[in-house]
Amino acid sequence: MKKRISLGFISFVIFTSLSVKVIPTESPKSDYHLDLPLGLDEFAVKIPKGNPLTKEKIALGRELYFDPRLSADETVSCASCHNPQLAFTDGQKASVGIRGQIGIRSAPTIINRVFSKVQFWDGRASSLEEQAKGPMINPIEMGNKNYDDVVKRLRNIKGYREGFKGAFGTEDFTIEQVAEAIASFERTVVSGNSPFDKFESGGDEKAISESAKRGLDIFRDKGRCSECHAGFNFTDEKFHNTGAGMDKPNPDLGRYEITKKEEDKGAFKTPTLREIARTGPYMHDGSLKTLEEVVEFYDKGGIKNPNLDKEMKPLNLTEEEKKDLVEFLKTLNGEGWQKITAPKTFPQ
Repeated sequence: MKKRISLGFISFVIFTSLSVKVIPTESPKSDYHLDLPLGLDEFAVKIPKGNPLTKEKIALGRELYFDPRLSADETVSCASCHNPQLAFTDGQKASVGIRGQIGIRSAPTIINRVFSKVQFWDGRASSLEEQAKGPMINPIEMGNKNYDDVVKRLRNIKGYREGFKGAFGTEDFTIEQVAEAIASFERTVVSGNSPFDKFESGGDEKAISESAKRGLDIFRDKGRCSECHAGFNFTDEKFHNTGAGMDKPNPDLGRYEITKKEEDKGAFKTPTLREIARTGPYMHDGSLKTLEEVVEFYDKGGIKNPNLDKEMKPLNLTEEEKKDLVEFLKTLNGEGWQKITAPKTFPQ
């Protein structure tokens, strides 16, 4: 006992004799632990050190995500193209922005974006924060002339000034903090605990059908799907030319527009296959309506073009194998995101 008292006293003396500046940290009640469903890898999450998750930021980000006042004419929100009722997509071949303008690409789901750094089909955003900012000044999407207009509009709303005060400690918030809040919310949109996860990770042999089990074998072997749709999130996070859209007169060149590398022409980011049965239409241009069409596309080896990915070869699947593969893909519908709904009211 005497030894313990002595050590404690010495530690106290040393600590109090030093000139120490205590740096304030987030209140413990603000800490947020991201609970991941079965099948997801907690060590693979991508959360920037400069933007840790807190309850306040997530709550604020949810309001901003659903609020159409982020757009120039106050009609389009993030949820317009990434609707939780449609597994955070819009179900459209190409997304619609302000004044009914139609874009050139299908809206990918934001589900499980917490596991990814590079965003958008062409990878032009290096983080989820950058992705959150992009649509705001896109003339077709939210149509703001600049970020200052967005910040000014939000600062004129008392409820948002209070919200940013609680989340960031200031009412003089910046567009970066707007993006950080939205990105924080988006990182909570996850999917796991699917029938596949219960079978693969949970050991439940009855979680998926015999057809789906055969489809899983095809996915990993004859179909070579796992070459690109790899890992627990079913994506290698890389860019590939499958030939989709390359038979058009003026095809979308995808990643090439960012890197200007010849080998990137027609290459697009590999999407996650989680919730794939709920997030059609498929491909960057929404050209394939059903999973059956997707399987047929890959079975034929895609569409030939000079930059076709080396993995794109005819698969020669039988009709039964195609059906089994589709059945497997359906087992990737999970849970974790369905609880997210739009706020009943917005800050005033």
